[in-house]
Amino acid sequence: MPVWINGELVPSERATVSVFDHGLLYGDGVFEGMRIYSGKVFRLAEHLERLYESARAICLRVPIELAEMTAAVEKTVAANDLTDGYIRLIVTRGPGTLGLGPDRCRDPQVIIIAATIQLYPEEHYEKGLEIITSSVIRNHPAALSPRIKSLNYLNNIMAKIEGAQAGCVEALMLNHKGEVAECTGDNIFLVKHGELYTPPLDAGILAGVTRAVVLELAAELEIPAHEKALTKHDVYIADECFLTGSAAEVVPVVKVDSRPIGDGKPGQMTARLRDAFQKHVRQ
Repeated sequence: MPVWINGELVPSERATVSVFDHGLLYGDGVFEGMRIYSGKVFRLAEHLERLYESARAICLRVPIELAEMTAAVEKTVAANDLTDGYIRLIVTRGPGTLGLGPDRCRDPQVIIIAATIQLYPEEHYEKGLEIITSSVIRNHPAALSPRIKSLNYLNNIMAKIEGAQAGCVEALMLNHKGEVAECTGDNIFLVKHGELYTPPLDAGILAGVTRAVVLELAAELEIPAHEKALTKHDVYIADECFLTGSAAEVVPVVKVDSRPIGDGKPGQMTARLRDAFQKHVRQ
């Protein structure tokens, strides 16, 4: 499995970074996760735009221009001969000395990994997920903007652990105001009376690329969609619930905190949007 590191494709066993890289030492870096469909990276331009914006937000200089990054991603996909799969694109601060100061680092590192992926088994798409609400809240937006897709995911990991301890593969996270934010790796949508609801960006969520696609598809299907503040009460009384993400795509949720959502089965609108999403990515 060739991995792209700083302009060179190397075998995975030789794909290494320095133990002094601040991405490893302090989570100082940014990343993107992207899907490959029919040999092409889905919404590559949107993902790269978010990557460069995340880097700029943390004063991290991406060492190559956008056109070169695009070519590097496509070259990595071709080298791994992937028709359907997943890309993890990482930019770290680079190796430096011990200590937080980014001025101690040199040579930001660009790493592109291409592999196959299946986040959830097919059973979860057919029968739906059961999730819990985590006691771990999303990072306060005044501390770190949720729009930055950084390498420091400990906040989400702790919520993920709590979900796993409850026997769930995902966990819902609230923001500092007690509003619904997102799950540990996915955005959340609710359906009520035939209309679609999802938390707004100022609820402390990542501006998900798949989330944006679902909102576009809802508009095409003439499904009323709203970005508004939501509470756990809204989740509990929803007719349907589903999650979206590059790896997860569109996956139904049938139970939250041991409470059935709707009739406890994946709903019709969820299935309709999932079908529309699958057709869209294959086009």
